Amino acid sequence: MSYTGTCFKNIIHLLYPEICAGCGSDLLSGKNMICDNCINSIPLTGFYLHRLNPVEKIFRGRLPVVSASAHAYFTKDSVVQNLLHALKYGGNKEIGVRLGRMMGRPLKWCGWNNDLSAVIPLPLHFSRQKKRGYNQSEMICNGIGDEMNVPVLTDVVQRKNITATQTHKSRTERWNNMKCKFELKNAPAIMNKHVLLVDDVVTTGATLEACGSELLKAEGVQLSIAAFAYTLL
Repeated sequence: MSYTGTCFKNIIHLLYPEICAGCGSDLLSGKNMICDNCINSIPLTGFYLHRLNPVEKIFRGRLPVVSASAHAYFTKDSVVQNLLHALKYGGNKEIGVRLGRMMGRPLKWCGWNNDLSAVIPLPLHFSRQKKRGYNQSEMICNGIGDEMNVPVLTDVVQRKNITATQTHKSRTERWNNMKCKFELKNAPAIMNKHVLLVDDVVTTGATLEACGSELLKAEGVQLSIAAFAYTLL
């Protein structure tokens, strides 16, 4: 790059600095969107390596899943919370793709994609997606799909009704809030296939359970579940 080009690039960076979505520090290159310190500080769960991990136990006896996992632990005022906030409320779609790639690499490494046919994002209600401009779970799925070389399907299931926030609700209240809120729209697309249902955060699993129950209405479908973060109530 020429001296003039370098100066111009530096001026642009000065006027429009790229900052890390995890900690807000200045980035020399915006391509990564997350600084190395934040990446290294993400508390990984390792759940994908263990049967009957805490996420699998959520669905035990409630939903027949092949596997279930979450990539990182969620805590308040943490790097993980900042990243997910930037994804959901900061308009930073590319963060979702990056988080999805983080998830996809270990899942591929441990063989989750051996018979996986598709990745399905937990759907948003169309009005909420229109307001936000995108579905954060779909962005995560795009990263997972790229890493695991499987397609992302967005037309299989839809959310019929907009729901109140799940925050501060008990497990029973969360289930009642989500009951009958999803509808299977394209069963032939997943018949006799193994699909991965993806969300950004799993807490009680009520939303994923409600959506997963609809997906399991398709003939011969097998279901796995993954979220970027796992949090306790």
